[in-house]
Amino acid sequence: MTTNTDYRTEYDSLGEVQVPAARYWGAQTQRSLENFPIGSQKMPGEIITSFAILKKASAKANEKLGKLDAERAELICRVCDEILNGQLAEEFPLSVWQTGSGTQSNMNVNEVIANRGNELAGQPLLHPNDTVNMSQSSNDTFPTAMHIAAYTAVHQKLLPALNRMIAACRALEEQNRDIIKVGRTHLQDATPIRFCQEISGWRGMLENSLSQITAGCEGLRYLALGGTAVGTGINAPAQFGEASAAEISLLTGYPFVTSPNKFHALTAKDDLAFSHGALKALAANMLKIANDVRMLASGPRCGLGEITIPENEPGSSIMPGKVNPTQCESVTMVAVQVMGNDATVGFAASQGNFQMNVFMPVIIYNYLESVQLLSDSLNSFCNRCFSGIRANREVMRSKLESSLMLGTCLSPIIGYENVARVARKAYLENLTLKEAAVQSGLLSAEEFDAVVQPEKMV
Repeated sequence: MTTNTDYRTEYDSLGEVQVPAARYWGAQTQRSLENFPIGSQKMPGEIITSFAILKKASAKANEKLGKLDAERAELICRVCDEILNGQLAEEFPLSVWQTGSGTQSNMNVNEVIANRGNELAGQPLLHPNDTVNMSQSSNDTFPTAMHIAAYTAVHQKLLPALNRMIAACRALEEQNRDIIKVGRTHLQDATPIRFCQEISGWRGMLENSLSQITAGCEGLRYLALGGTAVGTGINAPAQFGEASAAEISLLTGYPFVTSPNKFHALTAKDDLAFSHGALKALAANMLKIANDVRMLASGPRCGLGEITIPENEPGSSIMPGKVNPTQCESVTMVAVQVMGNDATVGFAASQGNFQMNVFMPVIIYNYLESVQLLSDSLNSFCNRCFSGIRANREVMRSKLESSLMLGTCLSPIIGYENVARVARKAYLENLTLKEAAVQSGLLSAEEFDAVVQPEKMV
């Protein structure tokens, strides 16, 4: 390796490459930087973190299996710890839109670990391929990093945010147990419902999403490491997959295991597609909840106005005093982005050819974006909108008392056809249901009051 003031000359199998002298990366990273000046999306930091974890685990496994001496293994672990502590973040500049195998990001990590490790050692003890990448291939390290990153992101970011939202639902249910309001189906009046029951429906959606996401993560526990190039494990000890997965579990605290079928682990991305499907289902649920909230809060005078939500900022540049349900709008935009991401993940997962898939960077980029967006959106919506929902009791009572669907409970008494005629009469003549029933001669006022009691209809 020769140097000048600003650049040093590195070598790979294609020849010389000029690399910025101040950087730890090497020839393959530099080639990727020059060959893929595409977009602004960089390889997610979660992937770099996951690579540091798996490189550290691999070094420990190689040492235990007698392939790597203790000095080199410790040196690799030391640099990995620096990466995990965020000390070398600027050393990982590569675009998502690179080779579909993620090889260049694997080599980026290998080169940085080797060059930084050699600097720490004061001598060339590490080689990017021969030591840092020992017993590995980009074809099994990148899918392993994907699973580590996805599983960790869901458990550290999304599940806590989802649980906070579920807790907020429970609190709102407790606050509103005594309120009875109009139910709605087809955007039309329906029979009564307790407000806490409506909220419990939202909670049930979130709890179901929690179960689905947790179940969807099960396949992400299985790691491709040990399959090397095509799944046969060439150039790796037979025990390397088990040993490295055990080390990854120790480092992360999560129950990762080696995949029992490395051919599947390399070529298929169905576990990520399945898991992201649960993220899409959560997005669909959140979109429905956000729409419910903003419609129930519509007004303040010309909408439903059954609830109030926090007023966070002025809503119009031209209409003074206008306040909009912006947190709801943000949730709905996040939801449609996640749904779009799901289409990308699903299509990319279908593109495995023979022994590997070459759409891996775009899969994990979209997956991690969905997790981040959903986590942030849940936290923001919960803190700035949902937890501040307050029932407008007077509006709810007024709408309930004027509802024509209260007549449903009269069907067993005077029959469906008669109730329909009473409701139609009330609607056309602008009468209350009680007035229409009495005028029709079908019930006395006392008989109507004895039957039509909203609290008994919920």
